[in-house]
Amino acid sequence: QVELVESGGGLVQAGGSLRLSCSASGRIFSGNAMGWYRQAPGKQRDLVAYITASGRTNYVDSVKGRFTISKDNQNTVYLQMDSLKPEDTAVYYCNTYPLRNWSLLYWGQGTQVTVSS
Repeated sequence: QVELVESGGGLVQAGGSLRLSCSASGRIFSGNAMGWYRQAPGKQRDLVAYITASGRTNYVDSVKGRFTISKDNQNTVYLQMDSLKPEDTAVYYCNTYPLRNWSLLYWGQGTQVTVSS
């Protein structure tokens, strides 16, 4: 069974930190690059960062130097978020990168991150 479960969100003041976790079933994790995406109210869901199967990482400009994506060998992907800003407020999701027709079927519930000013 394919499943993505995100956790670790919460309410934090600007400048604070959170660490998100995404538990992925083996099928979706194995051999695929994995990404963190976020969706703010009224906006589309956008990529934040991704990590390839070999461990190469990439970030969108707005989070470079503040966010760090990593993974372990237990099918879990992490997003360490430091120096958080109010504009980082969104629901955060993980999924394959790039998104594929089949992986679009497996969005998890996401985890809410709220950054207060």
